Amino acid sequence: MPHIYHKMRRFGFSLLRHISSLPSSFTAPSVTRTFCLHQGVFTGSHTCYQGTFPGHSCLHRRGVSAALRQHIQDLSGPEQRLLEKLYEGLIGGQRASLAESITLVETQHPRKKELAQVLLQRVLVYRREQENRNGGKPVAFRVGLSGPPGAGKSSFIEVVGKMLTGRGHKVSVLAVDPSSCTTGGSLMGDKTRMTELSRDMKAFIRPSPASGTLGGVTRTTNEAIVLCEGAGYDIVLVETVGVGQSEFAVADMVDMFVLLIPPAGGDELQGIKRGIIERADLVVVTKSDGDLVVPARRIQTEYTSALKLLRRQSKSWNPKVVRASSHTSEGIPEAWAKMESYRDAMLASGELQGRRRAQQKVWMWSLIQENALCHFQNHPSVREALPHLEERVTKGAISPGLAADLLLKAFSSSSSPQ
Repeated sequence: MPHIYHKMRRFGFSLLRHISSLPSSFTAPSVTRTFCLHQGVFTGSHTCYQGTFPGHSCLHRRGVSAALRQHIQDLSGPEQRLLEKLYEGLIGGQRASLAESITLVETQHPRKKELAQVLLQRVLVYRREQENRNGGKPVAFRVGLSGPPGAGKSSFIEVVGKMLTGRGHKVSVLAVDPSSCTTGGSLMGDKTRMTELSRDMKAFIRPSPASGTLGGVTRTTNEAIVLCEGAGYDIVLVETVGVGQSEFAVADMVDMFVLLIPPAGGDELQGIKRGIIERADLVVVTKSDGDLVVPARRIQTEYTSALKLLRRQSKSWNPKVVRASSHTSEGIPEAWAKMESYRDAMLASGELQGRRRAQQKVWMWSLIQENALCHFQNHPSVREALPHLEERVTKGAISPGLAADLLLKAFSSSSSPQ
């Protein structure tokens, strides 16, 4: 998705240039007490980011310092105690603190979103210290799983999760449930389908509503992954809604993307988009038991042949196709062995670390685009002109492109300094 990345980058730079040109009336009030993300204590009139930016004890540059002060405003006593409680409980492995922290990052409340970013910065510093002690290698392994409805994703995750906790791993599952586009309601059925794993003390399952998000991956899923890793979970499984775009979204936040395919889904190679298959590092043909063993073998052969014709994404790994049954557990250890082989190969070559760095930039620009759009939609000039322009577009009086240009001009002219 390089073209999308460059579009978001150009959009972000344009927005930043616009914000930097705003008059002084837009400047946030000064901050007298801020949170020190390196020492974990409250300091005076500056923000210490020694842990966040190696080689810099404090950021004295005026522009960066002002931006940090604007983002992390004065914290009250109760807010300080809340963040300290969540942080200590989180790194202590308390599931209740992890659940409360994820709720905090999922909120749409402006003030709580600021608190969530402060908490995330502390967790990032802690996680980086853990990685440094691990020789600079990631401590946790992130796996994204997706597939069409009925592929048996939840059953597969439960069997794999139980096997991993039995081997001493701590497993977290972030399951994005389908939401109604009309009411916004969510079924939240993933946790109820993982009854055994949900009772395991070494496992944490967090269902989140897609809330109409394209592809079923919420904007906070990436931040929830960071929190799970900070809580000591060394295996993070992200299950997404198999709606076509989710596979691309989840592939940009995990180390490995696993595509689950049922053996009796009709014309499989036509039913699955080529781009989705290209993103898969491992294809698992599920429900390979009973009468479905023969169809599963046929599908395995077809996908093995198809993958040979596709362009390789990695120099260190060739995508594999395996069969597995969640009902009999046959093939489950072999599927996990392939995932471990992938992780070892990518770590040895350094590709996994490079992939994570690239993913962070992609998600930064994605969030810039989302926040800029929200800022644009809530701007007074845009809200004033929008109903009239929408009416003219629906009547065919003007084109959608012209209406968009007029709204952008209204936004730019009213935001520019006089």
